[in-house]
Amino acid sequence: MGGTGSGRHWHWGTKSTTSEFRSIDVRRWAREGFLTPGRRFSWQWTQEGEVVAQINASVERGYVNLSYRSRDYGEEWESHDYPVRLLAQPCHYGGNRQWFACPARGCGRRVAKLYGGRLFACRHCHQLVYPVQREAAFQRNQRRADKIRERLAWVNDPDPMEVAKPKGMHWRTYNRLVAELEHWEEASNSSLIQYLDRLAWEY
Repeated sequence: MGGTGSGRHWHWGTKSTTSEFRSIDVRRWAREGFLTPGRRFSWQWTQEGEVVAQINASVERGYVNLSYRSRDYGEEWESHDYPVRLLAQPCHYGGNRQWFACPARGCGRRVAKLYGGRLFACRHCHQLVYPVQREAAFQRNQRRADKIRERLAWVNDPDPMEVAKPKGMHWRTYNRLVAELEHWEEASNSSLIQYLDRLAWEY
């Protein structure tokens, strides 16, 4: 079942983000007990309750073999079958932590996630950025302000003068958070004005 490698590259002059690609996470597979040698399993992606993509995996000592089909938009389906090395890192408290070794030629990075394409590879090989790296300055600043509002339980209260200190929070912490909230909201407003001015100049 396909769609596994349907990456999106429509952002002119920008890199795609990790959220636009399907991924496999070695940490989750390890928690689920899938990485036992001799284990065979299927991994699926769903959308609104329907399976939209699937890969088959078989585990041997030191690697997991991936088998799936992919295609780019408008092209024919391609079948893929190849191994991905598993790297074990000893933990201080005992046991091992598993990593994927990126199978892209010339890479081999130790990573927790691989992102789908014709080849499942690390985000560096696919030239992906995290969604937060594509945020404008005013969005980053507002996100910081929103996190502080959540800590203060002020999400639905736009005016700080009309809300109270959360029960159990020290006054020193409360005053610090209020000052930080005011700073990031002012920074968000300022950077939004700059952003809109820049858009108006470009268009």
